[in-house]
Amino acid sequence: MSKAKRVTITDIARLAGVSPGAVSFALNGRPGVSEQTRQRILDIAAQHQWEPSSAARALVGARAGVIGFAVNRRAETLGAEAFFTDLIAGAQSALAARRIGMQMVLVSSIEEEVATYRRWSSANQVDGVLVIDPLEDDPRLAVLADLGLPAVVIGGRASEPGHPATIWLDDSQVAHELFGYLGSLGHRSIVYVAGPAEFQHTRLRTDVLAGLAAGGITGEVIATDYSPASASAATRRLLDREDRPSAIVFDNDVMAIAGFRVAQERGVAVPGDLSIASFDDSVVAGLVHPSLTCITRDTFGLGADAAAFLLAQIDAPGILEDRRGAAPRLTVRESTAAPH
Repeated sequence: MSKAKRVTITDIARLAGVSPGAVSFALNGRPGVSEQTRQRILDIAAQHQWEPSSAARALVGARAGVIGFAVNRRAETLGAEAFFTDLIAGAQSALAARRIGMQMVLVSSIEEEVATYRRWSSANQVDGVLVIDPLEDDPRLAVLADLGLPAVVIGGRASEPGHPATIWLDDSQVAHELFGYLGSLGHRSIVYVAGPAEFQHTRLRTDVLAGLAAGGITGEVIATDYSPASASAATRRLLDREDRPSAIVFDNDVMAIAGFRVAQERGVAVPGDLSIASFDDSVVAGLVHPSLTCITRDTFGLGADAAAFLLAQIDAPGILEDRRGAAPRLTVRESTAAPH
């Protein structure tokens, strides 16, 4: 059986009764055609399962119709985090409305992530990228600027001049709210079980905890790789100490639940003997007993806003102004109380 002929832009133009140039504008999301015509062209392309030629697209500089998302996390850790599930679902919801795809890859290092950006850019595989987990003195940002690859950073503070635009949630304010709440309950020994120390949000939250020393609160930070195993190990070490803390705050809900299980194993009552809280919320956090005090954010909405922001950045002639995401809020549940 002979292979079916590949549908071309010329074929779509003939079926739609428009010029090939109009088809190109419609398929690449460019102005120049009415929305009614654009939709008719997109429907015909979908009906005939049209796919762009990557080689031709690279030669003419046309858009790929895809954004990139490189994530430097272990696969097993990523799959356990509701944050990433909700973020990706939100981004996909915004992209689907424009018939834009997402190419997501897991990388094992910053160097591999940078190499991915270079490969995507040289092959014209993506129109822009979402960047997560910004670092202090982040080397990725200068590379993206040099490549001219549109990017939007999802971060915890505004971007610096010349760097890609950021959609940000004020991590310092979030940390003040959670650590301050524990302090108001009377906790004077608080441990923050964090993710990697080089992440921007880890540094921001660490600085807030250190600043509470003036109010008589002793703060300690333990960096981990976000895995439940590392969170469990950290909790065991803390609970085996004579001077164990009265409150532990984890970077996400999965880590917090792992820590809670260790407390159960050690016979440490939560919240009677130990308060536990998390910087991330999820459905599971409200279902465990005792339910977890968390910082609640609209992660689905954040993903949708970040994707829409990136699409606007792709269309813009220069770097857009930063945007501020919806403010997270403290959700107080059963896992925190005044210390004995």
